[in-house]
Amino acid sequence: MAGEKIVFLDVDGTIVTYENVLPASAARAIREARAAGHKVLMCTGRSKGEVQPELAALGFDGMIGGNGAYVEVEGRTVMHRLVTPEQCRRIVDWCHARGLPFYLESNNGLFASEGFREDAREAVLAYSAGPGNPIPEDMTVEDAFPLLTYGGELYRDDVNKVSFVLSSYQDYLDACRDFPDMAVGTWGGVGEAALFGDFGVLGIDKAAAVRAAVEALGADMGDTIAVGDARVDIPMLEACAVGVAMGSGGPEIRAMADYVTGDVDKDGLWQAFCHLGLV
Repeated sequence: MAGEKIVFLDVDGTIVTYENVLPASAARAIREARAAGHKVLMCTGRSKGEVQPELAALGFDGMIGGNGAYVEVEGRTVMHRLVTPEQCRRIVDWCHARGLPFYLESNNGLFASEGFREDAREAVLAYSAGPGNPIPEDMTVEDAFPLLTYGGELYRDDVNKVSFVLSSYQDYLDACRDFPDMAVGTWGGVGEAALFGDFGVLGIDKAAAVRAAVEALGADMGDTIAVGDARVDIPMLEACAVGVAMGSGGPEIRAMADYVTGDVDKDGLWQAFCHLGLV
């Protein structure tokens, strides 16, 4: 594929594994593509406060965070749509009333509810290990979510989205009923089991954010490539000229992608970059 491309990469399940491990081949793919003149941007559910130094050190030309709530291009904030303080208060009170562990996702950090380390451990480790896989006995919540802050203020005005542990699928259904003013979803790592729910800003997605980033770069959507592994990534793949699904991704995204590469932990990102002529 000749010419400079704009590449949008999901993070979890695409750049890093759900155990939060960065394959050396993925790091190499990103560095070499940028050295070849292509622009590479993260397009993730994570907020800036959840980007560990190892990931940031790869070098990116921008970041879409919060599944589209935040768009940064070459150091400039292009768009930032926040959960309102009133919505945040309602979410915190709702989760507390139901006894559901949660954390607030902000560019300033990840702020966990009281007892999250203990109460969310089963869900967090199931998310990291994947369905049917044994959970390492010595694995902790911090291994999966190393940047969580405990004891921070929970009524906030800087929140991109909120994730909470599902005690059952009914929690998700009740969240949809109780918060019609918000985008409510579920997530769960490999296999996309409904382990967590999340509250986000209504009316945003990765596709709209990608278009805003491309416009800010003065580029053309015809030069865009998206790589992801989950249902939430499908709008991004549909918006871009070329859509790539990870082999370890869910069946829905693999069915609609233009190309399916290898698994995230089996050099999948490197294989995709080679296939597309980015490296």
